[in-house]
Amino acid sequence: MTTESAAAAARATVYGYPRQGRNRELKKAIEGYWKGRVTADALKETARDLRRTNWQQLAEAGIHEVPTGDFSYYDHVLDTTVMVGAIPARHRAAVEADALDGFFAMARGNQDVAPLEMTKWFDTNYHYLVPELGPDTVFTADSTKQVAELREALALGLTARPVLVGPVTYLLLAKPAPGVAADFDPLTLLDRLLPVYAEVLADLRAAGAEWVQLDEPALVQDRTPAELNAAERAYRDLGALTDRSKLLVASYFDRLGEALPILAKAPVEGLALDFTEAAAANLDALAAVGGLPGKRLVAGVVNGRNIWINDLEKSLATLGTLLGLADRVDVAASCSLLHVPLDASAERDIEPQILRWLAFAKQKTAELVTLAKGLAGGTGIITAELAANRADLASRAASPITHDKAVRARAAAVTDTDGRRSKPYTARAEAQRAHLGLPLLPTTTIGSFPQTTELRTARADLRTGRIDTAGYEERIKTEIQEVISFQEKTGIDVLVHGEPERNDMVQYFAEQLTGYLATQHGWVQSYGTRYVRPPVLAGDISRPEPMTVRWTSYTQSLTSKPVKGMLTGPVTMLAWSFVRDDQPLGDTARQVALALRDEVNDLEAAGTSVIQVDEPALRETLPLRAADHPAYLDWATESFRLSTSGVRDETQIHTHMCYAEFGDIVQAIDDLDADVISLEAARSHMQVARELAAHGYPREAGPGVYDIHSPRVPSTEEAAALLRTGLEAIPAERLWVNPDCGLKTRGWTETRASLENLVTAARTVRSELPES
Repeated sequence: MTTESAAAAARATVYGYPRQGRNRELKKAIEGYWKGRVTADALKETARDLRRTNWQQLAEAGIHEVPTGDFSYYDHVLDTTVMVGAIPARHRAAVEADALDGFFAMARGNQDVAPLEMTKWFDTNYHYLVPELGPDTVFTADSTKQVAELREALALGLTARPVLVGPVTYLLLAKPAPGVAADFDPLTLLDRLLPVYAEVLADLRAAGAEWVQLDEPALVQDRTPAELNAAERAYRDLGALTDRSKLLVASYFDRLGEALPILAKAPVEGLALDFTEAAAANLDALAAVGGLPGKRLVAGVVNGRNIWINDLEKSLATLGTLLGLADRVDVAASCSLLHVPLDASAERDIEPQILRWLAFAKQKTAELVTLAKGLAGGTGIITAELAANRADLASRAASPITHDKAVRARAAAVTDTDGRRSKPYTARAEAQRAHLGLPLLPTTTIGSFPQTTELRTARADLRTGRIDTAGYEERIKTEIQEVISFQEKTGIDVLVHGEPERNDMVQYFAEQLTGYLATQHGWVQSYGTRYVRPPVLAGDISRPEPMTVRWTSYTQSLTSKPVKGMLTGPVTMLAWSFVRDDQPLGDTARQVALALRDEVNDLEAAGTSVIQVDEPALRETLPLRAADHPAYLDWATESFRLSTSGVRDETQIHTHMCYAEFGDIVQAIDDLDADVISLEAARSHMQVARELAAHGYPREAGPGVYDIHSPRVPSTEEAAALLRTGLEAIPAERLWVNPDCGLKTRGWTETRASLENLVTAARTVRSELPES
């Protein structure tokens, strides 16, 4: 095909779309089902309505080929586990008794069975359920969901493309099942898995699929020769199938690197590549391998992970370069739009000019359609759109929001000394133990306590004026009193105030910092039915006044035990926001760190002896390629130290991380120089404790013994067993006892029982320790 005909064929598509609905209808239906208020049939009907609405909106916007199969009640990787029949033995009875309840048992667990492990989806804030595999795993095809959703879309008269997690990525995301040797490599199951994918592909073809998309984002990471060989074999075999639809292999989040020539030569009909800034190297690499003659290229030129408007002229230039490299070039976002909110036009509290800088999923589809028109018909048919886009980009670049001279001068004046504690950990630890007087195996929680309906109602009533500030604050005080009373009665050693006044661990601070914008409807799925509203980090950051000192000081007045001050760290403030893309991330992190440094120092001055600065996103934001790690970890760890290094030796600095793979950043955890770190460990059976020990981590740590992302109440014996495992790696004088994460999403009944068991377990194991 000539360049002209490739351009004329250009169309717009997407890889996936937000699942929740305009008013989070899916979340409400699923949680209603869990509570017995919504029937299974009603839940399924809600899901069908949401899928239909999404597809019709996409088609009406001009998206030529809508995705199917990307919808999920909880997680698309868990859907893949069901599709290939890799149900863990402990969940089989539940699945056989009721497929929907069994699905949720794998996702959340219940009092009888533990759920699958959950961790971050590459370097995003989305969480997936980790497949558990072993040498005895038997795969069986179950394409029911994928076929049904394809048929729903086709029945609406739409062109539809099923989207599946590819077989190589599925196996690379998996872990050895419990009881399987830790060195078992799930990728050895590839030859067993490929016939199952072949069966699913045959079913989709029979159902009417012209194209099927197989997502292989794991191939943008550093891969061994054996893993690359597996990818080559997988697509050689799948490409050789005669009973299949056309195959589009998709990658995203970074450059494809060594896997690009393998996939370019594979007997598949198309590739989907990311061409946004993070993966710009794909352009030269694609040219270097001779392009994709005779194949379809889906070009991800609109950022699917952030909310800033696209530079249409820049994207058109990239697309124009790509025209000579493939038989057909289509236009897409860089990844599924699952990672952005649904519709910016729903926002009413953002200044109209600033709102024009933002593009949520609906706006991004309009950008894709505009780009496809411009590519196919020339820029003359989109003159008005290009002019408006230029004006909006110029408005943002010139805005005083994005440039605060005082903030920039302070950041430029930072020295290396500003990011270092005055004494090493050993000296600080001695001062802290004398000051705090804590027992061995001290108990604490991560920060938040259950956010009850009453608390959420009180915040809503304050916003709408149904109660005044004084009435709201009395409600908060009452909640704090109840939380402190419970912790003291239970016997917890270091207390928290429970964060009843906080809507979200990032949003709460963003609303009090200059340079941030808050949305009202910018919901994004984090996991399952957990949705967050990431704030928009739009400009230079500063802290006008203290943010947490008042409530922390009030809480400390209620107890003689130490109360932790609770802050969110600079990396997480960036990672869980839609961060500005017009300056290096390290520059933005330093600005946030300086604002938090002021808060840390004010907490200490007010008498707070334990201050926790949470960095759960430190691992999540780690670049996918090892070559990019050092630069990131340098500014990430510096920003944390800059936040926390202005305090006295006896002030104990804590941090917290959860639901990520920590083994490859243990040195960075060490470089944070926090006195105590708490980490997720319950689902991963204390793996992180062993990783810390192998590294020789010299400070205090609290690997979690209570999995808060499940409704299960862990028994005293279960918590004690985990604690004893932790002691095999970390000595008692440096081991803390705590849950995996905050308790915001849990109910009070399970929280009380779980924490009581946790404290009892700590006392039991403490009594087993040899006397010093």
